[in-house]
Amino acid sequence: MAGPSHDSSLYRERDAVAIRRALVSVSDKTDLLVLAQALADAGVEIVSTGSTASTIREAGFTVTDVASVTGVDEMLDGRVKTLHPSIHGGLLADLRLEDHERQLTELGISPFELVVVNLYPFTETVASGATGDDVVEQIDIGGPAMVRASAKNHANVAIVVSPESYPAIIEAVKAGGTTFEQRRELAARAFAHTSAYDTAIAAWFAEGTLNEGGELPEHLTIKAERLATLRYGENAHQRGAIYTRVGGHGIAQAVQLQGKEMSYNNYVDADAALRAAFDMILPTVAIVKHANPCGIATTAPNALDPIASAHLRAHECDPVSAYGGVIAANGTVTLKMAENLKDIFTEVIVAPSFEPAALEVFKAKKNLRLLQLPDDWQQERMDVRLVSGGLLLQDADRFPQEILPVADSWQLVSGEPLDDAELENLVFAWKSCRAVKSNAIVLAKANATVGVGMGQVNRVDSCRLAVERAGDRAAGSVAASDAFFPFADGPQVLIDAGVTAIVQPGGSVRDEEVIAAAQAAGVTMYFTGERHFFH
Repeated sequence: MAGPSHDSSLYRERDAVAIRRALVSVSDKTDLLVLAQALADAGVEIVSTGSTASTIREAGFTVTDVASVTGVDEMLDGRVKTLHPSIHGGLLADLRLEDHERQLTELGISPFELVVVNLYPFTETVASGATGDDVVEQIDIGGPAMVRASAKNHANVAIVVSPESYPAIIEAVKAGGTTFEQRRELAARAFAHTSAYDTAIAAWFAEGTLNEGGELPEHLTIKAERLATLRYGENAHQRGAIYTRVGGHGIAQAVQLQGKEMSYNNYVDADAALRAAFDMILPTVAIVKHANPCGIATTAPNALDPIASAHLRAHECDPVSAYGGVIAANGTVTLKMAENLKDIFTEVIVAPSFEPAALEVFKAKKNLRLLQLPDDWQQERMDVRLVSGGLLLQDADRFPQEILPVADSWQLVSGEPLDDAELENLVFAWKSCRAVKSNAIVLAKANATVGVGMGQVNRVDSCRLAVERAGDRAAGSVAASDAFFPFADGPQVLIDAGVTAIVQPGGSVRDEEVIAAAQAAGVTMYFTGERHFFH
């Protein structure tokens, strides 16, 4: 649809604009009174609303209420107060046009030369964990309308959306007015501000739709803000930065408590480590190197310090690879765990919290990066991955919040059923396998990995790698495979190494051959009916 027609020859020159009347309505009251003082000193009329007007008035400055301009009191719990011709006429009148000036005079509407508006705290409300109507009520309507109107009319109006711009505006007020270039720059910031605000709202609604299940949305809006520029990306010749996504709950929202600046690869490894530990039930520690686990373990039974026990058991899986690794714990890092790490070079530790005494120990390792996860770190529900020209979206791969019920739907296809202790060990191997790059094979004993085979282009090589890593520990272990075995050769490698039980999805055209190999060896085998690829 075409906009209204106009004759550009009717526009009069207007560069400097003296500020005589300002509309001020802000949710962020930072330095509001500093600005009010400057406006009052310059004799500028301040028109304001609600709590903003109260704050300015209580500080001793004269304020004109919006209701006295519109002739209508605020209504609907403040939802309607500035949406009125007496306000928007003063925002949108282009005083370079004689006809606009004439219409304002006839209607008794005074123009605004300055508008100071920042919007309801929508993203802050979402970040606080609020839901439903509490979030919806923080969707600003009048604010964006005033910002966009003023930004469109930047030839006549200066629009300010952040306290960061107050010093420049105060200087402009003292100097006699704003320049066109100032107003144009402020307009650009204003449109970026409302765009980001609308994107955050759209992202929140989209995430709500995703969490409710059903069809994935036809349109997906993702809002992310740059948290930090990194020294470089995956390699030194690549640029890199970390962005936080509105509604996110993971590594990007973690707080760094100490250590060197995080690198691109640190973030990738920290996220992989978190994936390995985040929905284990028992106290669990995962150690990751190059985005693959080199050890995952839960606590030993009756351990005096469960998380420290889990770390030692994870470290034993592959002490060589653990050097320079990234560690994730699903519980509080204790003093004992910190002491165990004194002589182990570690890049990053990620955890929901750290004991104060542990933090004191870590101070001696000044380069060690500590990341404390947000309170809602287990709430991530969707995975987003960028591909060239677009992105992929999927449900996050999650497990139930109980241990043995994971195996309730498994099908026993070979050997004797496992008792609860061994079945728990097999469930641990199955859940750990999800964190290993495909093709993935995990060998485990007593809820601790003893051998990991990952990232191979065929499954039999992953079996050989897991067995090689495990060495003598392979005998008596259990094994998990993230996808089906296409041939019996992979399971045979495990069987020959002394594996006593295997869990895998099943579904190969040669399942009968695979089952026969397990039956011939007297090895227990379960089919899960689902796979856990991690590419």
